[in-house]
Amino acid sequence: MTTTLGAFVLGTPDPPALADFYRALLGWEEVDRDPEWVRLRAPEQERPGLSFQLESAHTPPVWPQRPGAQEMQAHLDLQVDDLEAETERACALGAKLEGHQPQEGVRVLRDPHGHPFCLFLPGA
Repeated sequence: MTTTLGAFVLGTPDPPALADFYRALLGWEEVDRDPEWVRLRAPEQERPGLSFQLESAHTPPVWPQRPGAQEMQAHLDLQVDDLEAETERACALGAKLEGHQPQEGVRVLRDPHGHPFCLFLPGA
């Protein structure tokens, strides 16, 4: 028996809008879309995918974490070949750069709905 990762799912109050951000950021294509669920995949690759489900009461986590605040339970790590250029492009698409950056070769950002994600260089 084989187990593989099929998709990573992000909860959001607006699945189509958040999917549009990641579609533009990753260059992926849309597979399914309705107001409560959107699924993306890499071109010519069925899985793994990135999906977005409706969570109307979504509360973005704090960064860096603080006791008693909404904690981050997962985040995306996206490898890039040009950290500065991809950080600028992500921000132009609607991401926000976090003030706290934990290490060289990595940039922590938030997508338009507050989910943290990292852009990183190979080897970082």
